[in-house]
Amino acid sequence: MGHSHGHGHHHHGHDHGHGHEHAPLPAAFDTSVPDEALTPEQQSRRSLLRRAGLLGAGLAAGSVLSGTAGTAPAAAATNGRRGKGFLWLAGDHHIHTQYSSDGKYRVVDQVRQGAKHGMDWLVITDHGSATHAKIGVEKVNPDIQQARAAYEDTLVFQGLEWNIPAAEHGTVFVHPGKNEVSVLKQFETDYDGSVKGASGNSPANEALAVAGLAFLSDQVKRRKVQDALMLANHPARRGVDSPHEIRAWRDATPAGHQIAVGFEGAPGHQAAGLPAPLGMGRARGIYDNNPSADSFAGYPLESYRTWGGFDWMTSTVGGLWDSLLAEGKPWWITANSDSHQVYADTAARGGGDFNAGGRYDDPVYAGKIDVTQGDYWPGYYSRTHVGSDGFSYAAVMDGIRAGRIWVDHGQLISGLDVRVSGGSRWATLGGALHVRKGTKVTLTVDVAPAGGPNWAGFVPNLARVDVIQGDVTGEVKDKDTFTAPTAKVVKSYEVNKSTGTVRLTYDLGNVDRPVYVRLRGTDGRRSAVGAMGAAVDPAGPALDVVGDADPWLDLWFYSNPVWVLPS
Repeated sequence: MGHSHGHGHHHHGHDHGHGHEHAPLPAAFDTSVPDEALTPEQQSRRSLLRRAGLLGAGLAAGSVLSGTAGTAPAAAATNGRRGKGFLWLAGDHHIHTQYSSDGKYRVVDQVRQGAKHGMDWLVITDHGSATHAKIGVEKVNPDIQQARAAYEDTLVFQGLEWNIPAAEHGTVFVHPGKNEVSVLKQFETDYDGSVKGASGNSPANEALAVAGLAFLSDQVKRRKVQDALMLANHPARRGVDSPHEIRAWRDATPAGHQIAVGFEGAPGHQAAGLPAPLGMGRARGIYDNNPSADSFAGYPLESYRTWGGFDWMTSTVGGLWDSLLAEGKPWWITANSDSHQVYADTAARGGGDFNAGGRYDDPVYAGKIDVTQGDYWPGYYSRTHVGSDGFSYAAVMDGIRAGRIWVDHGQLISGLDVRVSGGSRWATLGGALHVRKGTKVTLTVDVAPAGGPNWAGFVPNLARVDVIQGDVTGEVKDKDTFTAPTAKVVKSYEVNKSTGTVRLTYDLGNVDRPVYVRLRGTDGRRSAVGAMGAAVDPAGPALDVVGDADPWLDLWFYSNPVWVLPS
């Protein structure tokens, strides 16, 4: 049935010459650097790693991903690589600064806070606009360069928040290099929906979005930039990202060198759900919209809200994300802060003429705590964990493209290892296990619990882990399909254990047809029967209540899928 065409890229992660095998490990990961030699940010990162069991003989180095589960751990690192394991780097691809018309912080403020809150990589994504295209995209670059120099253990990408023609927003970012500004500037000038007056829902505007992705692909092909990626942001927020548009972005560039590779499984702005007067009293993710003339008519009203803080496209078992995965093609989820204005901060936006200067002046002290803002600092609440071949920009981009990603809220867990094995082979997140038809296949999951307090000051408790499985049914005829009838929760594990790695195994049986599995877990505080009924999802995330949705009282993690492709 030819389902494996989307997976060629899952197996070349170890042999291409990006030269990132020799990148030195960041100091926090390098056990030869003593604790007292670390900066406060590095010490914070190291303590997180230590709690997760990720230092030295730890989870990532020694268990599932070392190639032989349960045997002695691999050596911690050789030249920035860990045996056959990955370095799990936490990051955030959706961050605003004073170069956004609705932002206020300096680049270095966001990077400093991200480093303090355990982020290894960050993408600066100021809003695409005429002013940003003309001034901001160039003017922000020296600030990014300075932040890279000041925080050597944090990879800082330059990107922008693309107003996708005919659709919502998306993060676009490139590998650093001498053309990072010129490529982003040309992309924004020629393909941004706001700059081009192409925001409305029309076939011409949809085609412009696809052309923009093809442009980025061409820049990589011509070696102007080493790599480029696009991730769609808050996809269900306004109902304007139709299923056929998402498929068109995914398929706009060749598999294995895709530019558009996924969407936010959970939006930022999570503090917005805190009830008044403690907070904004709005919706998690500021998902409090209703359909408009540009919205896709097929989406139900409940798609405009978050579910357990996650976007409806991701949180619905058998929903839009599953319909994409059932095609057997890669499409990944992430989670991030969308940090503009941080909850309970004491800084106020600086003055200055944004339109004339392309930025606001530096923030000033406001003399009061502002609880009317809905954002957290990068890493404070939402995290995207990427399995990387080493500590480098290329390794993070490769890991994202390969789908080696899991996401969590509120530090619900501190480490996750997933392996699907059969016939002496195995595959991990984002990968595909190719086996003979009828091979016995087993899913092995190692979960490291929180192991310490999160940034809200309490230790979260993982109550349950769910295994979700669906059939790969091939490419859809109707590109606006957003259901996957075979996807369902096939097994739930009660955890209730606060220390030590939890190992879960699930027997997929003798697999005779192409399938995928993915994981999610919860603190068990809020749940409801899923949209497709109790037989599909008996205890999924509940619809978030607008005006009363404390994000810390409803924590989830999600993983990307692994496919099993018998032949």
